Amino acid sequence: MQRLRLKADGRIVELRDGQEIPLVPAHPDQAAMQPAVRDLRRRAQLTQLEFAAKLGVPVETIRNWEQGKRAPRGPARALLAVIAHSPETVFAALSSEPTAA
Repeated sequence: MQRLRLKADGRIVELRDGQEIPLVPAHPDQAAMQPAVRDLRRRAQLTQLEFAAKLGVPVETIRNWEQGKRAPRGPARALLAVIAHSPETVFAALSSEPTAA
């Protein structure tokens, strides 16, 4: 069984014999293939404030991503990738109240 870990900087490493071995992306330009945050937000027809509220992050985070001052990492990058494929589903899931078990 392969054990993987998602690092804070967005890298995925394999844990093998107590060592972290970086996994090479399937496509060399995988980071370039991810849609820009501004494009995702505009396709969803949301303002920066609305987009930040839906994702549960400060609006400054969205601004920094869009201006290239910072890049989404880890879970945020994964969430943006899913939004690129199915924004309605993601926003519906994020806006729904969790049900009691």
